[in-house]
Amino acid sequence: MTTPKEPAALVPALTAAERHAITTFYGAWKLNQPDLIDEACAPDWQDIPLGPGQVAGPQGMKDIIRHFVDILPDVEINVLELFGTHERAGVRAEIAFTHSHEVLGIPATGRKVAIPLHEFHYLKAGKITHTWHLEDWFGLLTQSAAWPIK
Repeated sequence: MTTPKEPAALVPALTAAERHAITTFYGAWKLNQPDLIDEACAPDWQDIPLGPGQVAGPQGMKDIIRHFVDILPDVEINVLELFGTHERAGVRAEIAFTHSHEVLGIPATGRKVAIPLHEFHYLKAGKITHTWHLEDWFGLLTQSAAWPIK
């Protein structure tokens, strides 16, 4: 007869401070309050990869929020799923907006679009220190009927 194994050590869950940092990060978009990024992110936060012309650190994200809100007033990030463990979190979300202005060289179509977004965050001391992100910008081509190219 074998003896029962000890249960594996439980991985600690995201803390309340970590969940707050993540919801504040996305709330900066929803509330159109880019300065909330300073509350959510460490001063040396890294956004990986940086967008074209994006400056490093929280200021770069604040600039992106301001730019997107200026050209796409109804832009919002809808968080669909948040999961993770202490100091590590994943977010499945979408960037939704009316394509009312040129985006990435694609002329405005007036269509409502939703671009899938996947982000992975590292956190320390209740602040986001690193964010790796992947957006499905090809989805903008198909939803705006810019693809296939005729």
